[in-house]
Amino acid sequence: MNFRHETTTHCYTAAGRPILFSACEWGVQDPARWPGGSVANSWRISNDIGPPNSWDNIFRIMNQVVPITGFAAPGGFNHLDMLEVGNSGLTTAEQQTHFAFWAATKSPLIISTDLTKAYTQTLNILKNTRIISLNQDALGKSIAFKRRYTNDHDVWSGPLSDGSTVALVINWQDSSRSLTFNLADVGFSSATATDLITGTSLGKVTTSITQTAAAHGSMVLKLTNGVAAPTSTFTFYPAASGTLAGGANTRVVNSSITVVGFVGNGGTVTFSNVDGGASGGTKLLSFDYINGDFTFSNTACSNCRNTFVSVNGGTAVQVQMPISAQSWDILLSGYLVSLPGFRAGKTNTITLSNPSAFTPDFYRVGVAV
Repeated sequence: MNFRHETTTHCYTAAGRPILFSACEWGVQDPARWPGGSVANSWRISNDIGPPNSWDNIFRIMNQVVPITGFAAPGGFNHLDMLEVGNSGLTTAEQQTHFAFWAATKSPLIISTDLTKAYTQTLNILKNTRIISLNQDALGKSIAFKRRYTNDHDVWSGPLSDGSTVALVINWQDSSRSLTFNLADVGFSSATATDLITGTSLGKVTTSITQTAAAHGSMVLKLTNGVAAPTSTFTFYPAASGTLAGGANTRVVNSSITVVGFVGNGGTVTFSNVDGGASGGTKLLSFDYINGDFTFSNTACSNCRNTFVSVNGGTAVQVQMPISAQSWDILLSGYLVSLPGFRAGKTNTITLSNPSAFTPDFYRVGVAV
């Protein structure tokens, strides 16, 4: 497939005429890693967004782009499929989130609705020049995945050509509610913020921003004059040094690292002698894992796997982990989650499991003390 697209590219180049070449093999061969930019100006990363259109399709595609946002650059971009703004199957809030996410990831913005019959709210979304400017920003860099608060909200962010940062915060809940965005999730303690959906200036904000978000709605914020937040230092514990049970076992990846797989469905890995610091309590954890369980259809966790994390034998917390690639040899590093239940000192345990499915394969977990 790559050879076919390369041949087409050579033919167009030889013709000497400028052309935008969009490659479409639906992401089957992970074309971003060809790399796609050497072959085409854009490349589809996934199966079709519809029909039927649904929020589940949006979720599936968002997870699929997590490991490849860094391949977007001037001249070549991940194509997340056509826009469904104005079509049935998505609420107005979902359409707004869909449009903003596609724009901020630098996906081509291809309208698929009948504009002669478009409602005012559809046109308002599609004509928002502040959101469009994210897509057309000269730097050409996509937003990247920063933090997932499982079943609550996502945080994505990326740089803009004027030195500012765009932050996109997605409400995963099925109802309207108050949503808080912590600036530290994108590396700031304070910044001057502008709401890019409404154009409202929020002025200088410190620590966090709280807004009302509709079900599956979002915040889209431009942050300028950001002050860097303190960074966390982690103590890492290799999964291969943990206690494996119930069928969990190790494998060597790329002759360089050892990961633990077959965690879940009875398999567990337990990290012991984990340092809870001087005071214990809630700690920030950083997971390095491999998850190549990609899919082109919707499942209970499309392009992600669930891990249940228990600290010191306490109630296990669900942690939803997107794919790291479309193969089982590429690591995703720095997946962050805050968990309570730590004791002071180095007597803590962390157990990873899933009662009904397999988790990602784990390389290590870090704990910030």
